[in-house]
Amino acid sequence: MPDSLEPLARLSQTLAERARTLPEGSYTTKLMRGGTAALGRKLLEEAGEMIEAADEPGDAGRAHFVYEAGDLFYHAIALLAFRGVSLDEVAAELARREGTSGLAEKASRRSD
Repeated sequence: MPDSLEPLARLSQTLAERARTLPEGSYTTKLMRGGTAALGRKLLEEAGEMIEAADEPGDAGRAHFVYEAGDLFYHAIALLAFRGVSLDEVAAELARREGTSGLAEKASRRSD
């Protein structure tokens, strides 16, 4: 894994541990106890904030966008941890799709 992605791996490990142990006083524990409803609400909220930040101009807008992307990644990885899914599993799924047209992949999932 490139060094630049190492913080994502560490975050994933930390969130998986917190999902298992539910330490008191932890924001992650609060989310985990709220289940998919709480985690999903936060993920949707953060996605909206990232989208809004994408339209902000200049260096300050870019910095805000990166900040919101971090929040979105955190909450997405928290939901993965809640479900017991690792980043390696997600990476394997993305690798499976590599080289496949997104339109073709979506068409293959249709149950018409």
